[in-house]
Amino acid sequence: MSEATSLLDSPLYSELFTDASIKRLLSDEARIRAMLSVEAALARVEGKRGIIPPDAAVQISDAADELEVSLDDLVEGVMNTGMPVSALVNALQESLADDAAEFVHWGATTQDIMDTALALQLREVLAAFAARLSELSAHLAVRADQHRADVMAGRTHGQQAVPVTFGLKCATWLTPILRHEARLQELAPRLLVLQFGGSAGTLAALGDKGLEVTAALADELGLAAPVIPWHSQRDALVEFAGWLSLVNGSLAKMAQDVILLAQSEIAEVRESSAARGGSAAMPQNPVMSEVIIAAARTNASLLSAMHHALVHEQERSTHGWQLEWLCLPQMTELTAGALKNAVSLVQDLEVDVDRMRANIAHANDLIMAEATVLTLANHMPRSEARALVERACEDATNENRPLVNVVRSLMPSKVKDKVDWKALAEPGNYLGENNRMINAVLAQRGGNS
Repeated sequence: MSEATSLLDSPLYSELFTDASIKRLLSDEARIRAMLSVEAALARVEGKRGIIPPDAAVQISDAADELEVSLDDLVEGVMNTGMPVSALVNALQESLADDAAEFVHWGATTQDIMDTALALQLREVLAAFAARLSELSAHLAVRADQHRADVMAGRTHGQQAVPVTFGLKCATWLTPILRHEARLQELAPRLLVLQFGGSAGTLAALGDKGLEVTAALADELGLAAPVIPWHSQRDALVEFAGWLSLVNGSLAKMAQDVILLAQSEIAEVRESSAARGGSAAMPQNPVMSEVIIAAARTNASLLSAMHHALVHEQERSTHGWQLEWLCLPQMTELTAGALKNAVSLVQDLEVDVDRMRANIAHANDLIMAEATVLTLANHMPRSEARALVERACEDATNENRPLVNVVRSLMPSKVKDKVDWKALAEPGNYLGENNRMINAVLAQRGGNS
């Protein structure tokens, strides 16, 4: 029976909170394979430059590409040194002839291998995130256009305020996703950077070839070359953690809206229980939305720890690195899971347009108070119009009558005939720049794609 202490590793819960494809990219197996790729690339680069014998370089590269290492074989090394690289290097050396084995890991330090391997893993993670964000933005764009004329109550302070459309709400959910796509492109060059500095960042073991090897190794691995080793400069990783929290927070805003709109008393939208195989007893439960919000609140807390991990003393740290290990993979998996769930949520969301309009009517069309004041102000002093509408709002509530009908009954006859009461009573006529705003967001997405 599984003894996982984290839901992210639990066979029972992990699919709910994570994305299996990204989980694989962050697995121990993927990490080991990435570290071996770095060792192989380092040997090839150094062999071409005569820093190590070319024959040894070929042997090391081939052996690293083919080496199969059991996780169990690395555990003792982790317990002895706190990290797996020494044991991995030993395993690689044992697979080689003695004349090649001594040149494995030449001029590098453990952190060089592990940080560079992380950069290789994150390159694949970023590509997966970009694809998932694009998928989500596509679904939101469809919803925004599809529902651009579907009127609902815009709510402020939890109360009906003025009319909006569900399309505009979807466009509002979409807008930060577009910004997150742009942020991802902007941070990638700062994040996907080779780490190579040797024991204390001077590359002294390579003499005057250190920067040459750095540039060549970065090119070999498809990473950016650092201006200076970043062993104790972790801002790019914390920036990425901040991006993860931002994305998850934006998804949680959408999920929170869905939960509120799906309340039984409102019932304007609902998660598709059929799409996720909902509870027989409570099929209306907004499970996806709940999980997205839980992930966002967890990531917001973990982000604080990542900022603590910025404090790396001297040239190499004693603990900040390990703090990253505890937080960053978890944040990445939670955001990946939230994105997966958000795509499902938006794609399968059931929207009840009739209920949206009924909820406005149920509140006696008080949502039209602002529009009514502005309309009457064309024919009477604005202060008088406001006072009349305020009185009408009380009467409409007490008498359970539509606001515009009450206002009409209170109007002086000389003004009453000047107002198009039918048009005023239609919430869809008071949508301001609804369509142009939706068009602008959709155009922005088109420009980003």
